[in-house]
Amino acid sequence: MSPDPTHGRFVVVPAAYVFLLRDGIFGPEVLLQLRQNTGYMDDHWAAAAAGHVERGETAYDAAHREAAEEIAVADLALEFVTSMQRTRHADPIDERVDFFFTARSWTGEPRIVEPEKCAELRWCRLDALPDPVVPHELSVLQALRSGTTTPYSTFGFSRSHHA
Repeated sequence: MSPDPTHGRFVVVPAAYVFLLRDGIFGPEVLLQLRQNTGYMDDHWAAAAAGHVERGETAYDAAHREAAEEIAVADLALEFVTSMQRTRHADPIDERVDFFFTARSWTGEPRIVEPEKCAELRWCRLDALPDPVVPHELSVLQALRSGTTTPYSTFGFSRSHHA
C-alpha cells in the first residue's frame, strides 16, 4: 500500500483469519485450504477461511462472513487468538494487521465454495502440518500448537520489539 496522500500516513490493510479446530485421534487438527489462482501464496496451505475486513465491518464480522463465503459454515464460536502486525519488507511500506481466530464449533459441513481459488480442504494435525504453509500463518499455528500465542505479534519486520 502507498501512503495516504491526504496526510502522508501509511494505509494499513486489516484481514481476518479463521482456523477451525477439532480433536483428532492423534491430537488437535486444523482445517487448511490449498490456495490456487489467487495471485498470492498459491500452492501454499492456509487458513480455511480468511479475507480482508471491509469498511465499516469488525474483524469478528469479517471472520463470520469469510467462513460463510469460503467454506459454507455459520454460527462459529470464535475465539480471538492474536493480532499480527506484519510487513513483507524490511522497510515497511506494505503493512497489514491480521486478526486470527479459532473456532471449535460451528454449523454446516465445511466444503469448498470457491473451487477456482481452493484446490483442496484438509484436516491436518497441528503437529504434522503440510508443507508449505503461508509463513505468517504458520507462525500462528506453531504458537497454537505450543500454547505460546500472545495477544499481539509481529511478522516480517527487520527486528522485533517486545514490551
